[in-house]
This record gives sequence, structure tokens and C-alpha cells, in this order.
Amino acid sequence: MSRINDEIVGLDPATEYERIGFLLGAFEFHTDLQLALQFALFRTYAVPAISRILSRTGEFVDRPRKRYDDTEILMAEMGEHGLDSERGEEAITRMNDMHGRYRIPNHQMVYVLTALVLEPKRWIERFGWRALTGNEILAGLHFYRALGARMGVTDIPDTIEAMQVLNRAYEAEHFEYSDTNAEIGRATVDLYLSFYMPRWLYWLGRPLAVSMMDTPLRRAMGFADPPRPVQTGVVGLMKLRARVLRWLPRRRRAALVTPRRRPTYPGGYQIDQVGTFAFGKAPPDENATGTGGRRDSP
Repeated sequence: MSRINDEIVGLDPATEYERIGFLLGAFEFHTDLQLALQFALFRTYAVPAISRILSRTGEFVDRPRKRYDDTEILMAEMGEHGLDSERGEEAITRMNDMHGRYRIPNHQMVYVLTALVLEPKRWIERFGWRALTGNEILAGLHFYRALGARMGVTDIPDTIEAMQVLNRAYEAEHFEYSDTNAEIGRATVDLYLSFYMPRWLYWLGRPLAVSMMDTPLRRAMGFADPPRPVQTGVVGLMKLRARVLRWLPRRRRAALVTPRRRPTYPGGYQIDQVGTFAFGKAPPDENATGTGGRRDSP
């Protein structure tokens, strides 16, 4: 076991969930957890009531990269600095301000939280270099329950089993095709592809991306089923990647998200400038620059 594994084993997921989450995200599963959280949020766009709100803002179509960066920044500030840190509290305040401009029912917020807990578990079960332990899974549960409480969300399931039941039942009832699902889905897939290939190759990349989706999600998003060999090949390559990662040396330096340079914030960012603002209300001190804080060692 690595020193990171040794430390995680000694932590209590009910009280030290932030530290466990930091170690998993910065060391053990840096890339996998980023991909899993992207996929978790993507799944929520298959609910028409959610995609309609996102479509109404225009951000996903007009400025998809900024929308992505804003979400990643706020989530990373909470995860890398702690929910009750100064930066974590500022990120939660910014997120609550954005959500507060829409009438988002509690049950939608609960569903999103279940996706954020469960999709990393499912992703790593399929594609991770090792499985998550029970305590690591519980740490995710406790982290997002704590975040939900700070967002004013109620009736959040308190066990993984209850979350799984709610999550599956919610998707079975609410996953349904709509034009706004398709609009947000296409814009998001193209954004993800832009991280890896030029636009003229998107036609080749889209079937690969869609191969990672289950059938109900594809149907709700309006994506055609990729050819079976493509689906099998993509999953096979991801599993091969996991086997290769098992033999590579473990990460020794924290890989952080907050210091990352972004085209949407070329001079850095201040948390209170991140995200969207009410019509006619500009971000405070638009000319200010800054960056996220650093935590380079475990």
C-alpha cells in the first residue's frame, strides 16, 4: 500500500470525509474522478425539467467552456479547501446565488446529489485501476450530504442503498427525450471532445463518447446507438487503461484543479466573479485577477 492508502485507511468517513475526498481526487483517482463527475452532471441533463432551465440561460450553447469552467472551479474550491473554509464558503455562496434565481424543486436537487455520489462509484467500478473501499464510498455520501445541507436541500438519503434506490427510480420516471435534452447534450459532448481533438474530427469522436452512455441515457438525449464494435472497443480500451494504471507508480504530488490555467479566466479568477449573474448585474470588480489557493502536499 502507498502512504496515501495508509492514510485513507486510518480516516473516519463520517467525520473526515473531506480529507478522504481530497486524497482520492488529488492522488488516487485524479483523472477518473474528474471524468466521473462530468458524467454525473451530464446524466442530469437527461431530465427535461433540468435541461429546460439550463437551455433558458443560454450558457451551454453560447459559452459552453465558461459554463464548464465555472462549475469545475466552484466544485474544486469546495473539495480542495473544505466546505467550511473561507474559499469553500465563498464558493457555496456563489453557487447558491445562481441556483436561487430559479425555482428548482427539492427533489431535483436531491437527484443531482445522488448522481454526484453514485456516478464516481459506478465509473471507478468499471474503469478504475482499483475499486473504491466501503469507507471511500461513504466519504462521498457524507461530503455531498454536508454540501446539500449548506444548499438548503432536505430529505437527502442517508445511506448508499437508499441513494441507489432513489437515483434509479428517479431516472426511470424522469428520463425522457426533449429537444432541450438534445441541445444541452450535443453542446456538452462537443465541449468534451474539444479537450482532445480538433472540431473537424468531432464526427469521429461523437460515437466514441456516446458509447460510454447506457441505453436510457442515449434515448433521453436523442443519440443514436453507436455500432456494437465501437461500443465494445471503447469499453475495452478503458479497461485496458485501468490495467496499465495498476502497474504505474502512484502519484506523489497533489494534482490540483484550482490552480489550472483556463482560457475563460486567462488572468486567474476571484470566486465572487465566477458563474452567471442576474440580468443587469455585473460581477464585482470585473478587472480584478486572482487564482485559486494551493494545497500541494497531502
